Amino acid sequence: MGNNKGHVVSVNGNMVNVEFTGAITKNEVGYIILGNTRLKSEVIRINSNIASLQVYEMTGGVAVGDEVEFTGELLSAELGPGLLTQIYDGLQNPLPQLAEECGFFLQRGVYLTAIPDKNWDFTPVCKVGDTVVAGDTLGTVPEGVFTHKIMVPFDLLGEWKVVSIVKSGNYNVRSTIATIENENGVKKDLSMVFEWPVKKAIKCYEERLRPDETMVTKIRLIDTFLPVAKGGTYCIPGPFGAGKTVLQHLTSKNADVDIVIIAACGERAGEVVEVLKEFPELIDPKTGRSLMERTIIICNTSSMPVAAREASVYTAVTLAEYYRNMGLDVLLLADSTSRWAQAMREMSGRLEEIPGEEAFPAYLESKIAEFYERAGKVRLKDGTTASVTIGGTVSPAGGNFEEPVTQATLKVVGAFHGLSRERSDARKYPAIDPLESWSKYEGVLPADKVSKAYSILLRGNEVNQMMKVVGEEGTSLDDYIIYQKGELLDSVYLQQNSFDPVDAAVVVERQVETFDVLYDILMSNFALDDKKDVRLFFNRVRQAFLDWNGTAQDDKAYSSRKDELITLYKEKVRG
Repeated sequence: MGNNKGHVVSVNGNMVNVEFTGAITKNEVGYIILGNTRLKSEVIRINSNIASLQVYEMTGGVAVGDEVEFTGELLSAELGPGLLTQIYDGLQNPLPQLAEECGFFLQRGVYLTAIPDKNWDFTPVCKVGDTVVAGDTLGTVPEGVFTHKIMVPFDLLGEWKVVSIVKSGNYNVRSTIATIENENGVKKDLSMVFEWPVKKAIKCYEERLRPDETMVTKIRLIDTFLPVAKGGTYCIPGPFGAGKTVLQHLTSKNADVDIVIIAACGERAGEVVEVLKEFPELIDPKTGRSLMERTIIICNTSSMPVAAREASVYTAVTLAEYYRNMGLDVLLLADSTSRWAQAMREMSGRLEEIPGEEAFPAYLESKIAEFYERAGKVRLKDGTTASVTIGGTVSPAGGNFEEPVTQATLKVVGAFHGLSRERSDARKYPAIDPLESWSKYEGVLPADKVSKAYSILLRGNEVNQMMKVVGEEGTSLDDYIIYQKGELLDSVYLQQNSFDPVDAAVVVERQVETFDVLYDILMSNFALDDKKDVRLFFNRVRQAFLDWNGTAQDDKAYSSRKDELITLYKEKVRG
């Protein structure tokens, strides 16, 4: 605890101005003393001897003259084994333990240790006399299906020599496992746990690499047409009820990553409860065990203090970077960054800053960019590669993609998966609009074939729009066939049945096989006499395709249904 103190001079919602003595820094943590209660806050602005503090609790009862203590430490996350399966609030308080202590209604000013106080089986990988630097591995402990590396704290500068290290055995997470010493004779006792400031990116890696490997989601529309790279960024804007949460659930379950971190920053409590109930019951297809075993949830709902939304986003990305430094691929899903931006707007208004568009702060774009820039693929010091992929949902009012948060996000992400109210109402899953969305990353299929298939979709949509004006009878036969090809591509490939155990998640090998057959249909010329023939033919092909999509690859009918489909459309190919 630091020695600097101050006292409250004004209160404006969850922003408190404090007159202080001594030296404090921006982002330093302070506590407002309210009787026996201590309210956690963060310094967000310093003007002479007046500090503006963002309080992470309700400020009812705080009055002018109340004492404030500054800690001398930045807002930090606790890192170590035991993070997986945890459910935290925005300040990394474990919510189940808070509920046990406080009951149904969480009390303000109650802060618990983030990492459970338990023993782990520690195995050292270095020995006395070895030289280590920040981020090097001292030893390992088993955490679920992963090998958790116990690392040298990231904030240590220069080289350190291992003076002592414990033998293999069972040790408490906070017990000293090693002692290191630098060239100046300064010694440090290390445990399995250390802290890191959440607003400072972890950079203990050798090199930052270009995201060039596709993060397979088993969703055909995404993997083929709108791919996301490991270490890349993407956003999912869409109106309320368009399927953002369902899409996140299936991505969490099926994405080709090791760890999933969900940051519910300002989402409605009902949606978060749905996540908390469903995730422990979802079976991880990789391990056959509960998906929760490789998941961390940062839960800061709209009913919790507004200021903590910002902290929840940074806490989540810090945990993601920590596991990335162990050589793992991490997916961070932030839901929703719009609520985080609204919290920034509220604080900006209380700071009386000059507002930007729609009263959002002028620095909105830079804040969003700073967050997404913490994604990336890196090569670690041991030569392995690891990544943090960030996907953020945006909830624009009325589904208006022209509003500031969506536009600021689009400038920095590598893929845009825009959800459509029209497709959602038509019960099309996923409700991503393939004509509005885009991606800068490479997918699982050849780009030239994907581009040609996409052009069919575009031309089919143009014919559809024309048909709404001139009618079907005013459309040429060739244009009508293009329209039907576009509809076929949409219904049998872009859409999936999320309730079908086979079609809900499609492996890459099957996506390639399916697309090759579909591509042949799209590129073929068919001998069809009139529009009635066209409709009948494409309806039969569509149904045959859907039957094949719903057949498991190990089913005896799989090959026969594929052959029936190919025979069906080959009969009509123009010779």
